[in-house]
Amino acid sequence: MIEILTGSALNTIQDQGRPRAMTLGVARGGAMDGPALACGNMLLGNPTGDRTGDRTSDRTSDSGEPAGAAGIEIAFFPFRVRFLAALAFAVTGARGPVRLDGLALPPDWACWAAPGQVLEIGPPAEGCRTYLALAGGIDVPLVLGARATDLKGGFGGLEGRALQRGDVLRCGPAAEPGPPRCGWGLAERCPLPDAGETRVRVLPAAEFGDFTAAARHAFLAETWRVTPSANRMGYRLEGEPLALQRAMSLFSHGIVPGTVQVPPAGQPIVQMADANTCGGYPKIATVIAPDLRLLAQTPVNGRIRFVEASRAEAVAALRDAAARQARRQAEFAALRHMPIPA
Repeated sequence: MIEILTGSALNTIQDQGRPRAMTLGVARGGAMDGPALACGNMLLGNPTGDRTGDRTSDRTSDSGEPAGAAGIEIAFFPFRVRFLAALAFAVTGARGPVRLDGLALPPDWACWAAPGQVLEIGPPAEGCRTYLALAGGIDVPLVLGARATDLKGGFGGLEGRALQRGDVLRCGPAAEPGPPRCGWGLAERCPLPDAGETRVRVLPAAEFGDFTAAARHAFLAETWRVTPSANRMGYRLEGEPLALQRAMSLFSHGIVPGTVQVPPAGQPIVQMADANTCGGYPKIATVIAPDLRLLAQTPVNGRIRFVEASRAEAVAALRDAAARQARRQAEFAALRHMPIPA
């Protein structure tokens, strides 16, 4: 059990979301950087519900927890919690100062806290979203198969809202054995964007050919700035306006996280985890699933460059990401049952 000491409209309870509910018009939601949260849960022996790529997105985990254990997605810093009982925890994702009662902890690390100890997570130097996973996962009700907060719909998480100062969160039963008292961490971290420029691979979308040749060239050749209006629904980018060859009027149609739409002003919007499930703007491209987390870890004013990929390259990237995560989990599953000095 923990108590939230700093509130923000940006810090929420998330798991791996509701991909199957998209057919009902419900946003997929879940962690913006799903692999980072999955790694935190893996360090604690929690269900990961990992959805590295869409092919595993709606797979029920071996533990029966459909969306993995719920943790806290932190996008506003500093973030502080007090432990009200002895509890193992892990901090993953964006890298910045993490202190337990003032003691600095390594990045991507899991260890134990005693009752009364305070964990403080400072502003990151790399990335922009940090994940706090707790042994047993945060115990809030399942809604449509997940515990993730849907701020737009006002459901999931804790009363469908962001975390506030004074909130007390309980956890489910922890896996045995937990991490060693001295702690342990990831040897192979989840990659974060380069400081200068985030490169994300895209596939041309349905209306790609309806943009002018100059617009298609600019989309792939120019760098794009993440504007302050970027949020969990969409990343609004700023750069050379993209023009269509002719005016288009489209019926509203299905879109997914990663879809890059271009409104009449010509500035692209990349749909993110809480994206609507349909929209009517022309689509110039789709960010491939393994790279969408890199975009999610790019802060406001960060620079984006799109790189065209083939379908075969996208499928290979998806398989590589899934294989890497599976290897991590297999290695930790073996390590968890080895005798480790306290």
